[in-house]
Parts: sequence; structure tokens; C-alpha cells
Amino acid sequence: MLYSKIEGQGKPLLILHGFLGMSDNWKTLATKYVEQGFQVHALDLRNHGKSFHSDDFNYEIMVQDVVDYCAFHHLTSVDVIGHSMGGKVVMLLATTYPELVNKLIVADIGPKFYPVHHQTILAALGAVDFSKKPSRAEVEVIVSEYISDFGTRQFLLKNLYWQEPGQLAFRFNLKVFNEKIEAIGKALPFDDKFEKETVFLRGDKSDYILDSDFETILHHFPKAEIETIPNAGHWLHAENPLDFFEKTVQFLKK
Repeated sequence: MLYSKIEGQGKPLLILHGFLGMSDNWKTLATKYVEQGFQVHALDLRNHGKSFHSDDFNYEIMVQDVVDYCAFHHLTSVDVIGHSMGGKVVMLLATTYPELVNKLIVADIGPKFYPVHHQTILAALGAVDFSKKPSRAEVEVIVSEYISDFGTRQFLLKNLYWQEPGQLAFRFNLKVFNEKIEAIGKALPFDDKFEKETVFLRGDKSDYILDSDFETILHHFPKAEIETIPNAGHWLHAENPLDFFEKTVQFLKK
């Protein structure tokens, strides 16, 4: 069963993080959704955060994990937010189990195929040799040799934890990510459609959703609205949480 943080009472709202992320990335926004009357389920997807590790890693199996999670918690109708890889999961969830999903929010990812583009990040993470028992500061130095952007480094280093006293490790399953990285960019099957209310949010500084992608989005999600969050890149919910929250709550309460 997937690890989750459940807070609040009211309509169930599932939040699915992106690649190398975890539920904890959504802590501040989750609290704000709770204040708006939602019961928030912030999930750790398989091979991420505090959820189990598995050699199986693809969108079909991640969707099944979410369906099993909903069945276990007796959730029969949910609103969903998915960012990046989590957005790919919620798109496939909505088109495969439309009766389960009420409203769909996809953050900075489209249904199209994305070529592999995480090589530098995976190289940085792979360069850390935990057998040498590095400190947090030493891990950051190693990672910074590959990744100059402070925000990206902090996002990745949130995954560090003390496996035992004096021994750090990453929470995610780096071995499987290296083996199955092609799975992350997979396109939504061409015939998949979701006819209910949907919103796609993109960062104005991000190139994950281009104007030329609108046609593909509307092919799969005919009722989709596509909106741009200002002053935000790919991590739009972290870079401009105010506008992200405002637009999502407006949509969920409409």
C-alpha cells in the first residue's frame, strides 16, 4: 500500500508528486486545501518517499497503485492534482477509471511523449557514494558539481534520510530509475479520453507545455482549460504557490 499523509475532512483530494519528489513537497499547499474543506491525501508513489520499492515501474502499475489505494480507503469519487510524472499518472487514471475521478488538475506536463532528460540529475545522484558515510554537507557538495541550481538541489536533497545512525541514504529507488527511465516520458495512449472538467496549469518559464501541445491536450481532454502561472518554471506549485493555489481552488470549487 502506498504511503500517504491524510489531513482534513470533506471531499477527497488526491495529490501526486513528480519524479524524485514526495508527498512532503506539498505540505504547505495541503494545509491550505484542508482549510478550504477538502480531505487531502498526499501520496508517495512507488519507489518514492516512504512508499515501497519495486522493480516494476511504469504508468499502468502506478495507476493500479492509486486505484488500490482508493479502494482501501473507500474513496469512490476523488478530485486529483498531479505534477509532472504525477500528472502523467493522473491523466492515465482519469482516462482509464473515469468513474473514480471527478475533477482533474494536471500541473506542467502534457499527454505527449517526452524524451529522456534527467541524465544530469541521475548522474549527480549516482555520484554519491554512501559507503563512505558522507555528511549532508558532503552530499550537497557532490551534487552541486553537477547541478548549479540551488532550488533543484534542495528539492533532491529533501530525499536524504538517516537509514541508521551515521548512515545517510536516499529514500527513492535510484537503481530502478536508472533502469526504467524511459518509462517516465511515455505518452498517453492515443485513444484515451476523459470527458469531465480538467485544467492544465503550466509555468510561464517552463517548456513542458507548449502552445503547439494544446491540440493534443484537447484531443484527450475535450473540456480542458489551459492556464499559465506567472513567474514560475516547472515546479510552479513551489515557485508561485499563491497563484497556483488560487487557480486550483477556484477550479475545484466551481
